[in-house]
Amino acid sequence: MQPACARSAALLAALVVVLAYSAVSCRGQLANNYYAGKCGNSSVEDIIHDAVKARLAWDKRMVAGLLHLQFHDCFVAGCDASILLDGPNTEKTAPENSGIFGYDFIDDVKTALERVCPGVVSCADIIIAATRDAVGMCGGPSYQVQLGRRDGMVSQASMASILPGPNVDVPTAIDLFGRKGINALEMVSLMGAHTVGVTHCSVIHNRLFDYKGTGLPDPAMDPMYVWILTTYACPKGQAFDNIVYLDDPSSILLVDKSYYSQIMKRHGVLSVDQALGDHNATAWMVNFLATTDFFPSMFSHALNKLAALDVLTGTAGEIRKNCRRTN
Repeated sequence: MQPACARSAALLAALVVVLAYSAVSCRGQLANNYYAGKCGNSSVEDIIHDAVKARLAWDKRMVAGLLHLQFHDCFVAGCDASILLDGPNTEKTAPENSGIFGYDFIDDVKTALERVCPGVVSCADIIIAATRDAVGMCGGPSYQVQLGRRDGMVSQASMASILPGPNVDVPTAIDLFGRKGINALEMVSLMGAHTVGVTHCSVIHNRLFDYKGTGLPDPAMDPMYVWILTTYACPKGQAFDNIVYLDDPSSILLVDKSYYSQIMKRHGVLSVDQALGDHNATAWMVNFLATTDFFPSMFSHALNKLAALDVLTGTAGEIRKNCRRTN
């Protein structure tokens, strides 16, 4: 068997095991249909679903906001909604979280839930369930999530320092995710969230104009794409720090595999994006997700793996009355 065929066969076998495991694994005391019968005659799932649908009707960016929010909450200290807490030195004040948005939406959902069943639904579960619904409504996979998380009571800005940045190299990223129990393929699958992501010109300025002090663009980026970005999105001397889409603009509001196709064209906007397509450890994963139909199943699996990190259940933590402060 040729090496490429052997690798593909091994990957398919691994995917069967991974996806089967995700379907039956026990995530602490989380459960399917956790809130069934716990909110009187109201359905917690329907309330969250309807709120997401209403918000997306006028603010399609919210899918990106919720994906960003889930990752930055879960990766730091587990999925405990600690990122939502207000305060002078909480996680949301950390530089790593300066681009997070959607706090107001979580507040709105929490208010609606507290109105019909006070003290029942955690803020942590709202993040997970709302993200699930937004992904499904924006072209991504429809998938089931387990709920039953409780809210954390500690939030410190310094905790966010472990979040991988836009210029992290692939070996370091693999190590960081590995410490959370997330393997390289799951990591690359999670990066697919960048299909609806944006950054700012200031973040990629050096890639476009002065890569590693050379005075030239990053050679890993397609020269024509460099020209497009430096001519229209990020020209020198611009007055504003414009946004730059991480995927093709025609696909920016859809959760699909287009992000990986962009990387294969050398159109990765962030350094870490293109590095995934160039590094031997992950290049084949990018190619696999770009050229097969496995992205939906791998993305939903990876999101559920992320959503199970260090959750609080049982009597740990609390069910906040207000997502912005502890009880």
